[in-house]
Amino acid sequence: MRGPGADRGPRTGASFKDLRKDSTVWRLLRYVFRHYKVNIGIVLLCIVVSSLISLASSLFTRTLIDDYITPLTQAAIPDYTPLARALLKLGAVLLTGIAADYAQSLLMIFVGQGTLLSLRKDLFSHMEKLPLRYFDSHSHGDIMSVYTNDVDTLRQVVGSSVPNLFKSLMTILATFVSMLVLSLPLTLVSVLMAWIMFKVTTSLGKVSKKYYTQRQQNLGKMNGFIEEMVSGQKVVKVYCHEEEALSRFEELNEQLRSSVYNANKIGNIIMPVNSNIGNFAYVLLALVGAVIALGYTPTAGVSPLAGFAGAVVPWFLCGLDGAALTLGTLVSFLTLQRNFIRPVSSISNEINSIVMAAAGTDRLYALLDEEPEQDSGRVELKDIKGEISLSDVDFGYVPEKQVLFDISLTASPGQKIAFVGGTGAGKTTITNLINRFYEIQDGRITFDGTDIKDIRKDSLRRSLGMVLQETHLFGGTVMENIRYGRLDATDEQCRAAARLSCADNFIRRMPNGYDTVLQADGGNLSQGERQLLAIARAAVADPQVLILDEATSSIDTRTERLIQQGMDSLMKGRTTFVIAHRLSTVQNADNILVLDHGRIIERGTHRELLEQKGKYYQLYTGNQIV
Repeated sequence: MRGPGADRGPRTGASFKDLRKDSTVWRLLRYVFRHYKVNIGIVLLCIVVSSLISLASSLFTRTLIDDYITPLTQAAIPDYTPLARALLKLGAVLLTGIAADYAQSLLMIFVGQGTLLSLRKDLFSHMEKLPLRYFDSHSHGDIMSVYTNDVDTLRQVVGSSVPNLFKSLMTILATFVSMLVLSLPLTLVSVLMAWIMFKVTTSLGKVSKKYYTQRQQNLGKMNGFIEEMVSGQKVVKVYCHEEEALSRFEELNEQLRSSVYNANKIGNIIMPVNSNIGNFAYVLLALVGAVIALGYTPTAGVSPLAGFAGAVVPWFLCGLDGAALTLGTLVSFLTLQRNFIRPVSSISNEINSIVMAAAGTDRLYALLDEEPEQDSGRVELKDIKGEISLSDVDFGYVPEKQVLFDISLTASPGQKIAFVGGTGAGKTTITNLINRFYEIQDGRITFDGTDIKDIRKDSLRRSLGMVLQETHLFGGTVMENIRYGRLDATDEQCRAAARLSCADNFIRRMPNGYDTVLQADGGNLSQGERQLLAIARAAVADPQVLILDEATSSIDTRTERLIQQGMDSLMKGRTTFVIAHRLSTVQNADNILVLDHGRIIERGTHRELLEQKGKYYQLYTGNQIV
């Protein structure tokens, strides 16, 4: 099975280009803003306040040294009162910044978790509208991976990466302006080092990005395989395929480990590399600035060229006006340089984080972008008689491979129509078309004379009851599972349906009767008991048309005889389509259709088909189970 986005190649390059307007990450950001405008506005305000306060505290360093500490060291009788007042004011400002950071964090937790809540709700709501074709072509485990792993990758992006990215941009802008005011040349050196850091980070991000995409894909594959093995564990054990299953799991697990290792191997060196570049820039500026601040002058005996350089370079490094670089200015600039380099590194990492999360957003929006099941019908069925007619129906699950050819039949109200034939003959496909689980390519299907394309799908399906060979029971009590057929059914109606399907006896023997809680998919019931509950569920729905897809295939012969009378009562007065597992169950059908490779090759009653001595006769006299 191929999961969502399986055909998408890995995205490369971690830069602002990856946040282009049509990207899934950009769609996610618009989604967040649309749902949390007020919260985002307050967060942005808190970020601005916090950034400005951080900048103010850095600039205060120059004032602290030049206006307070230096004069105090030179005063005969130091007066610390002005310094204390300044520090108290700074403390009050810093407390405001802490409050702004705390408010931002709380709001982003609310926004992040609220976004995940809304996304999961939208995913599930959209999934319920998808056609069966989607679930037939995608691994269930891979779909589950979208709800868990892919959605979880967005938590860090929404709750942390995006706010940090904005905060870093604000800090860089404010710090850059302040550094220009202090010293233009030193600012240019800082910008050069920041550019080097950014290029190194994005280059490493290009390498690691493809591995993060592979990680999400491999995680979906492994989850899909685990889901298949858990649901098919009995088959694995029956055919002694434990070793093969383990071998395949180890292969998928190794692919996942390898992609995670390669992604983290590159990703984890970004921070140390950036840190060392930042340290180098800090030391370089400190050395040059210290030389200038301490008043370097060329010594005697040096060449004229060296003397000229010694005079010009300090002037250039101090600023265009040639003013001396004070010790307070240098310390303040170095603090600003730290504040400038740190967000540059943070921006690189956050962009990488966002772009790497694009693998998850791609898969998430691949599911959300799937075309929902279309319903052009407007007719609401009323006064249902139950006449079903198929005229020259052609169908293929994919356009290039047709599986049904010129299928024509009519089921009058109350008739029992049986389909028999080998595996893959098209029996179940016909019933899927009657429900409009799939759309026909050619021909026409009518319900009480109305084309089913003109009937609302919910109205059509409420008029059809299905009992499948593969039953599915939901978590809950026995009563709740029977009532699933009609949610407004009373307890007595549910019990009557159970008696009709002969499920009442075994239900009463259960520890809590109808209030017994079933294990996952009815794991504490036998296959036959699960089938009986599925029949009871169809009975309580009381549809006008029944579709029984080998409904008694998992019921032993003795139980089959016991419920045959109940089944006859259930089918009485209803149009019924039966896909036969045992030919003995359809001998009383009004019309038996024999299918072979998507074509109806014989039709008639049991007696008429035996007289024809064709395919049906061979099946009946040779092997009754088809």
